Amino acid sequence: MAEVIRMPLLSDTMTEGKIVKWNKQVGDKVKSDDVLADVETDKATMEVVGYADGTLLYIGVPEGKAAQINEIIAIVGKEGEDYKSLLSNAPASAKAEVNKPPAAQTPQTPNPKSETSAVDADALAKSLGVTVIRMPLLSDTMTEGKIITWSKKVGDTVKADDSLADVETDKATMEVVPYADGTLLYTGVEAGTAAKVNDVIAIIGKAGTDISGLINSLKNQETSGKTQGAGATETTSSNGQTVANNQVAANTPPAGGDGGDRLKASPLAKKIAAEKGIDLHAVQGSGDGGRIIKKDIDNYTPSSAKATEGKPAASAPVVAFTPGAGEGFVDTPNGSMRKTIARRLGESMFTAPHFYLTMELNMDNAMAARTQMNAISPVKISFQDMMIKAAAMALRKHPAVNSSWMGEFIRTYNHIHVGSAVAVDQGLIVPVFKFADQKSLSQIASEANGLYDKARTGKLQPQEFTGNTFTISNLGMMDIEDFTAIINPPDSCILAVGKIKEIVIKKTDGSFGTTNVMKVTLSCDHRCVDGAVGASFLQTLKKFIENPVTMLV
Repeated sequence: MAEVIRMPLLSDTMTEGKIVKWNKQVGDKVKSDDVLADVETDKATMEVVGYADGTLLYIGVPEGKAAQINEIIAIVGKEGEDYKSLLSNAPASAKAEVNKPPAAQTPQTPNPKSETSAVDADALAKSLGVTVIRMPLLSDTMTEGKIITWSKKVGDTVKADDSLADVETDKATMEVVPYADGTLLYTGVEAGTAAKVNDVIAIIGKAGTDISGLINSLKNQETSGKTQGAGATETTSSNGQTVANNQVAANTPPAGGDGGDRLKASPLAKKIAAEKGIDLHAVQGSGDGGRIIKKDIDNYTPSSAKATEGKPAASAPVVAFTPGAGEGFVDTPNGSMRKTIARRLGESMFTAPHFYLTMELNMDNAMAARTQMNAISPVKISFQDMMIKAAAMALRKHPAVNSSWMGEFIRTYNHIHVGSAVAVDQGLIVPVFKFADQKSLSQIASEANGLYDKARTGKLQPQEFTGNTFTISNLGMMDIEDFTAIINPPDSCILAVGKIKEIVIKKTDGSFGTTNVMKVTLSCDHRCVDGAVGASFLQTLKKFIENPVTMLV
């Protein structure tokens, strides 16, 4: 009889476990002491053992997703055994989980016909020896991904570590890797088109394999409104398009050959190079392992252009003005990141009642202290690093500012995770410095170098731009003296930092001199933070910045 494997209680405080990796796939033979999956708990990453001999018949939770304690995650039994009764007899809480699609966002009503269709499609894909690739969940808030460009076209040979496509999510542009060797037989989404999470985007298998029946099976499955899969790379979901419509590849040439000398470039670098018409093979990469990043494209100058630099233009008489072209405009479609920024900040601005507190800080001591610290620090410390540290320490003294409005209650965080807003081509992203109050200035500066570079090249991982409890937005380097910022959810406050400005002051002895000042403005959610609380926070911040040694003691 088939055995149900449930998410075990692996620590005393554990409420759920995240499937990091499945070590077995549906159809594999398993022994009682085999490790079925690696599970991340609130304490550590641990192994789940099936304690049953047989065949893995069912996987209920895909890699990267979490399961509640006691939820069904797998079923082991005899090959071909009917296990569906075990799912129907599961507790209500577990049944709701196991009957929903692996990457879906909302529960689906069980449908026996559609479930049979899913099994048929999965079995057909397995019998054909092909791997179905679907749109992966690349961030916690992602609902769809836009195919920027296909790095491979139908008929190309694909290796497991090749970049199959560049996908724009609501956070960044990321690569989709197939994790399978073979030939690209089918592309389900054209370049420039978005696909929902879990939609089929490609099929990889042996050249010449007839997959028309599989595609029809996938179409029927979507029509029935039910999808089911074993993981991110072997699925039975569909986007409902035909072979003729979907065997269309982008006109962009493949990112590299089929051998081991594949060209290494970040998705953002590829995109910018394509827009500028730059041959990536002519660019020298400065990233890890010679990888080409955005900075390399921005700094690239063709030799022919260098040859014409510095030549003076021939003098000519002034001629009457003639417009080069008529009036016009360009419509630029909003990407996933821009749409998400607009939605979240619109919700913040029109939901949270904002009020603003502005204070002027004297920066003379901070400037002198920074010069002294950089003389001995292993990494250069910026004024933004000092602001992150000062804000984190001030939050420790004023926990009410380190909070979120949750509707029926206010959540005050014990940990302090400071976000630092970074402008990128697609909009704005906020890398997060976690436990910033516990880190030294050198540690913050070192972490900043890596996070900011990842943000600009679209390589930030979800855990690096989520979890903020307070945010800082700095436009001082762009000569902005002061401004107000919109609160970054779920924070209650955001600090807008202006430039350091030299002004003339009258000294106590009646003479005149100069000093350096900087204006900061705190935007507060009045539902969580009152005026006096925000003002007290700024006073503490001012003390730390104007006397930096207090941050080191």
